[in-house]
Amino acid sequence: MDEELRIIISGGGTGGHIFPAVSIANAIKAKYPSAKILFVGAEGRMEMQRVPAAGYEIKGLPIKGFNRANKLKNISVLLKLWKSLRLARRIIKDFKPQAAVGVGGYASGATLYECSKMGIPCLLQEQNSYAGVTNKLLSKRAKKICVAYEGMERFFPADKIILTGNPVRQNVLETQLSVEEARKSFSLNAAKKTILLVGGSLGARTINRAVLDHLDLIAASNDVQFIWQTGKFYHQSILDELKGKELANLKVMDFISDMGAAYKAADLVISRAGASSISEFQLIGKPVILVPSPNVAEDHQTKNAMALVNKDAALYVKDAEAPEKLLALAIKTVADNAKLNTLSENVKKMGLHNSADVIAEEVMKLVKEKK
Repeated sequence: MDEELRIIISGGGTGGHIFPAVSIANAIKAKYPSAKILFVGAEGRMEMQRVPAAGYEIKGLPIKGFNRANKLKNISVLLKLWKSLRLARRIIKDFKPQAAVGVGGYASGATLYECSKMGIPCLLQEQNSYAGVTNKLLSKRAKKICVAYEGMERFFPADKIILTGNPVRQNVLETQLSVEEARKSFSLNAAKKTILLVGGSLGARTINRAVLDHLDLIAASNDVQFIWQTGKFYHQSILDELKGKELANLKVMDFISDMGAAYKAADLVISRAGASSISEFQLIGKPVILVPSPNVAEDHQTKNAMALVNKDAALYVKDAEAPEKLLALAIKTVADNAKLNTLSENVKKMGLHNSADVIAEEVMKLVKEKK
């Protein structure tokens, strides 16, 4: 089968869509090394760089999201949708896939719609506890829908749902470093409690503000040290604000390439509530304070966070309250070993392992059924 296996994977827009997509592709290639995999993304979005960097070919569609604020601008959006559907149809005819995988995002809507019209079996992968618009629209056309949370019957046909969890970055799971070695890799004290602050690859203004507004708390926390990923956009302005301040227990970085080492070093993480990040915390059993981004569709990050909070598997701070409350809560929590242990045990119970392999097997079942 591997000599003729051809799979399209479509979607993107954020790392939360791209990481699972690449993980699924890697799992398919591990099982069928000669498989041909083609990605289809949206022009100008991060998948157009991230996917080739992972070793896969990608085609771009000119598709854009609808402008809810200015409806007149949607005339051009509709034109780009029409062009994208035509281009997707041509890509599919040329590539001749035996199955298609959609991970959410604008491009997956056009691609999987055309695949389903042409009789190509489609699988959706929904990362969030609140389904995205694209996947909800495609659900009637999909053969299978792989999800990471229970209770997704409120969005999708129950007979199509498979609870698989979200594929995650392998370097998060495979780090061989000890806690002490991981801390030393960041030039930190190997014996001190450590808090990791991450706002995603682009950074998070709210989390950054929470730190800058409470540098006095950091300076006074002799028993705690901090790894702070600012995001490249905010990094220089933050360095300017920190000039002249002596904070030996604060490691400031624009971007952390080895998140496996960063998670290993940390006793507690402060993070946005993106689906991929939450899946990583579940698999490694990492205590976390979640600060959901308010700038996402359907407020889905809050829904992701509450799925953990309701099981005493994470703490939660509203974005609007974070600048005032977040850092004090983090310092209090990291000193409470009993609370850290409870959070770790409960979040780990929610983890679903080998998600990419399970999804890859479901893709192969579709190919075999089609044959």
